[in-house]
Amino acid sequence: MSRALVVGGGIGGLTAAIALHRRGWTVTVLERAATLEPVGAGIGLSPNSQRALDVIGLGDRVRALGVWQGEGGMRAPGGRWLARTDVSEVADKFDGSLVAVHRADLVDVLVSALPEGVLRTASTARLREAGGPDRPAIVTTDEGTYEAELVVGADGVRSGVRGVLFPDHPGPAYAGCTTWRMVVPTPEEPFAPHETWGRGRIWGTQPLTGGRTYAYAAARAPQGEHAPGGELALLHRLFADWHHPVPAVLAAARDDQVLRHDVHHMATPLPAYHRGRVALVGDAAHAMVPMLGQGGNQAVEDAIVLAHHAGDAAAPALDLTAYTRDRLPRTTAIVRQAARTARLEMVRSAPLVAARDALIATVSRLGPNLLLRSFETIADWRPPQSTYADRSR
Repeated sequence: MSRALVVGGGIGGLTAAIALHRRGWTVTVLERAATLEPVGAGIGLSPNSQRALDVIGLGDRVRALGVWQGEGGMRAPGGRWLARTDVSEVADKFDGSLVAVHRADLVDVLVSALPEGVLRTASTARLREAGGPDRPAIVTTDEGTYEAELVVGADGVRSGVRGVLFPDHPGPAYAGCTTWRMVVPTPEEPFAPHETWGRGRIWGTQPLTGGRTYAYAAARAPQGEHAPGGELALLHRLFADWHHPVPAVLAAARDDQVLRHDVHHMATPLPAYHRGRVALVGDAAHAMVPMLGQGGNQAVEDAIVLAHHAGDAAAPALDLTAYTRDRLPRTTAIVRQAARTARLEMVRSAPLVAARDALIATVSRLGPNLLLRSFETIADWRPPQSTYADRSR
């Protein structure tokens, strides 16, 4: 038999379920939430994850739901452009561009690609046995016990599956900053997509489809801190005097639309992304700060590579050692690169901020897209195969 259990119904878990289903595996997704209600936020899908979605036949559907990254770049809080992005050059360089999609729209596409009955909500799963060459993995829920030839731990930054596999690992560490996200009606006055770097804080704004705009912010803050007067009021204090469209976005937001989360990342890498018949994907394996926008993108990559190493159900060739070999070095490097970027973005000293901005502006003048070179090894990733023959029929 080729049975797969996916613990967690987020982007990585759903993508893994689809990829395994297309390879003929009998898949069950166990999601602890009563309903799949993705947070009200956007996600930028870079060319690497779009190629991964192409493998399972969903790339075009997702691209049709998103907004292609227009000309934009990096700004200072007063509005001065530090660096501009030439979209045509970016598309040529990476064979594709960034597409901004509402997370709810992306999840709807993923869920629609699964057969009825595969997704089971309100199902809290606990890994009991990781299994081995001659025995299945075992997962328990309040409704019963499951056995499977493969268990996918896609249960996020606080992964219970990871805790069972690697009980002595310290887990993700607080990265020293918190983030806010919101989706609001698009301001009337036009604006270019941008990310703006200030002193110890940043802001980004990106249009979505349907007259919506996705905005995100980050700032240094003590862990666990929350604004007594509400998060929106705090954002007004931090960002209301920044350039357009920041004040307009804040004016259009409601306090209940603002999502705040402390940022944790895998400062100490795991020794492997598998044990026995269990593999980890996404934040469960390699939580990272969001400064490169690669958390969800890398989860999608994980899912496609995992299905590749699982093999077709008709002739399964599960090789989780190869999965770890392919994914751990790449994602560890991206976790570290994202942390370095966060340190640069979150500089507080006025002299260091001035030096940082001057350096970015100088590099940008030398070549409009020189700053993208650090993104090359991320965006140029290719999946191990172009498509999966659909064995699910």
